[in-house]
Amino acid sequence: MSSPDPQVRAARNHSTPGGARGPVVAVTGAATGIGALLTERLAASEEVKQVVALDERRGECDAAQWHILDVRDPAIADKLRGADVVVHLALDLDLGSEAAARTAYNVRGTQTVLTAAAAAGVHRVVLCTSAMVYGALEDNELPLSEDAELRATAEATGVGDLLEIERLARRAPRAHPGLNVTVVRPAVLVGGTDTALTRYFESPRLLVVAGSRPAWQFCHVEDLVSALEYAVLEKVDGELAVGCDGWLEQEEVEELSGIRRMELPSAVALGAAARLHRIGLTPSPAGDLAYTMYPWVVSGSRLHDAGWRPRWTNEEVLAQLLEEVAGRHTVVGRRLGRKDATAAGAAGATVALLGAAAVVRRARKARRR
Repeated sequence: MSSPDPQVRAARNHSTPGGARGPVVAVTGAATGIGALLTERLAASEEVKQVVALDERRGECDAAQWHILDVRDPAIADKLRGADVVVHLALDLDLGSEAAARTAYNVRGTQTVLTAAAAAGVHRVVLCTSAMVYGALEDNELPLSEDAELRATAEATGVGDLLEIERLARRAPRAHPGLNVTVVRPAVLVGGTDTALTRYFESPRLLVVAGSRPAWQFCHVEDLVSALEYAVLEKVDGELAVGCDGWLEQEEVEELSGIRRMELPSAVALGAAARLHRIGLTPSPAGDLAYTMYPWVVSGSRLHDAGWRPRWTNEEVLAQLLEEVAGRHTVVGRRLGRKDATAAGAAGATVALLGAAAVVRRARKARRR
């Protein structure tokens, strides 16, 4: 077994400014997004001895020790030697990514990090998935406990990858005795994010499926980062759900946002979404709609029992989300240019896309004759 990275070894040999001898923490995906925010927070913490940052490019945190590599590279094991905790945040959940390539990156990357962490003697790995893994179902309890069954399917964007990551997390302690795995599952994430669920609020009308029972719970990225820090410092472990306290009913969302609803029958909405995705007009599969139809609110009881509290309320996060998406125009998950949006109008934009799906379908039938 090779010796720890010299700079990591040096970090282990000195105390933090407050005198504490905290953990050496490695963060993957450290250059951007949640990874960058967590890297900065941990590097500034007197409870953390050293931060080892790993990504395919260097980030802006000068206080971290950087290693530039792909997380699927087995050589990552050498970079993790001497670390106590690894937080794996190098995931591709981009709506524009090709599905097979995205899955290959997410699953293979997680497998490699877990195996490398075990080989390097790391005792804890923190993974981040989503509360979407619980599934959005009509009979879900409000709120769901962390121990609730994971009933999601792979029909929504990226959820299949997250379910596979959850499976790897459950299997890892058995495959690698002594390795502790903590999984953090945020609600609808807001704060510089771009997902099918944040794009829902870029629409000129909020699509509501007739007979559905939506319940909206958000999670600000700052609260996710603080929850990850709790996991890193071993203040809490296991499967953790994180989000704002409580939830908003659809009517409250419409009142707060000032965006009116457009209600469609289930068969029409789901059928149109499936057709539009199949012919490439929208990035979101029909499975994404379920998360705007039925509740998947989480309690976050384990974090609360450990003393953690969200700093943001659902109302505050929704207000920030609306500020972030102002000026963007999205219909059924597809971003429209300003000219397209102006020409289509409000509800007319949805009708235009539904009509486009029908036109393409008729054209294909005509070509087959």
